[in-house]
Amino acid sequence: MTAVFVLPGYLRSFAEGRREVAVEIDGRTVGDALRALFEKCPGARDRILSEDGRIRQHVNVFVGDESIRFLGGLEAEVPSGTRITILPAVSGG
Repeated sequence: MTAVFVLPGYLRSFAEGRREVAVEIDGRTVGDALRALFEKCPGARDRILSEDGRIRQHVNVFVGDESIRFLGGLEAEVPSGTRITILPAVSGG
């Protein structure tokens, strides 16, 4: 199954400057998709996941238009051909 990651600027240096990276997934979850992404772009792992393997607090991941925080986190299902978007959180006051 294939998924396409849309990467923000700060992750593109790990993907040879590409905005989008297609990956073949051995599974059906966001966690499976991220493992495939990290095989292609190893340096991205530490910017997306914390040391304990969770999505970092200030990183948002979307399957289609839905945040994985509301879909089951790393266990969220990824339909074939889905676009997975990674965005840094924006905060301020």
